[in-house]
Amino acid sequence: MSAVASGRPPRTAWRARARARIAYLEAELEHESGRLPPGDRTALIEGMRSHLERARAAADEDFGWRILWSGSTAREGVCSNIRNAEVLLIQLVSDDEAAGRVSEVMALVKDHLDADDPRRVRLALRLRPIISGDVTASDRDLMGRALDAAYCTLDDELARVRSLRNILWAATVLVMIGVVNLALYGWFSPSSLSLCFSPLGGSGNRVTVVCPTSEHYDQPANTDASELASATDILTVEIAGLAGAALTVIASLRRIRGTDSPYMLPLASAVLKLPTGALSAFLGLLLIRGAFVPGLSDLDSRAQVLAWAAAFGAAQHLVTRLVDDRAQMTLSEVGRTTDAVINPERVAVREGPPASAPGSPDGAGPHDEPHGPDGDGEPVPDGGSPHRRSGA
Repeated sequence: MSAVASGRPPRTAWRARARARIAYLEAELEHESGRLPPGDRTALIEGMRSHLERARAAADEDFGWRILWSGSTAREGVCSNIRNAEVLLIQLVSDDEAAGRVSEVMALVKDHLDADDPRRVRLALRLRPIISGDVTASDRDLMGRALDAAYCTLDDELARVRSLRNILWAATVLVMIGVVNLALYGWFSPSSLSLCFSPLGGSGNRVTVVCPTSEHYDQPANTDASELASATDILTVEIAGLAGAALTVIASLRRIRGTDSPYMLPLASAVLKLPTGALSAFLGLLLIRGAFVPGLSDLDSRAQVLAWAAAFGAAQHLVTRLVDDRAQMTLSEVGRTTDAVINPERVAVREGPPASAPGSPDGAGPHDEPHGPDGDGEPVPDGGSPHRRSGA
């Protein structure tokens, strides 16, 4: 073979799968290289070999200390080169193998191209003739272009998943930085962002001051609660809020479905809840201390302060739930074709050739009429008759 597999075991599962796929395609390439005579196929063979070498290099690359953020780069390099090699393989295989592979190509095309896409329609019209062995050079070109278009659409779908994943991780880092800065600010200047309450203020000569980390009894009535704030008050509140957020993460696991998407989008969505819970706990107690909530201005004990902090931490789910829904929607859009707007050019393609056109030598065009919804060919995309006009 042109490339020798690395002696090291793969570090991740996707690398193991990639190596197995590369080995399979290399075997296919060696088989086709020995079967085909040299000629105009040499460029295709060398192109496929180059893609497989690049894919193996990307799968075996050691990023060292950059491994935490270089996994996506390696995966993109592996997948894009493997897919390009598979597109080239369509041009190299024998007619019998092309007839066997057309169903796989059609399945991918159905998953990723719109129902009225001309390449999908034309491939559907040629599906039965190709399966029966009537494979022309233009049929191979059509299969290759349709497969390449399906892979390009899949790349676009995964790019949206990757973009949202990156946005969520960036938001998580920014919120975490804000939470840490709040804790540091509270550590060095406790009285500036005090979360202490004096529930008995004004009821007598002595009051009790309640803080997240301590309770101060029998204080003078004119005592400023902020003067008794501790350096760890904000940190304690944030920890309580993080605990409440962790509970909602566990509860949200029941809504998370397994996915074959490579970017762990549900994980990024779940991790965002933790620093958001810490931040919402701090802001919630700050609103209570500022009498923003009518009828709720002073808390009676340290336990009550921490309980409200945990409750506010769990309440972040009211906001992050929208992020969860967006993540699930983005994942569900991978491999799901959308309803395309029909334009006149595509309508002409959907209507198919005239009745006198069967057997046309141009394999890339729509030669044969669909054989109905129970045949091997794909029915007309909207489910209507092959000869139905757009105005009918």
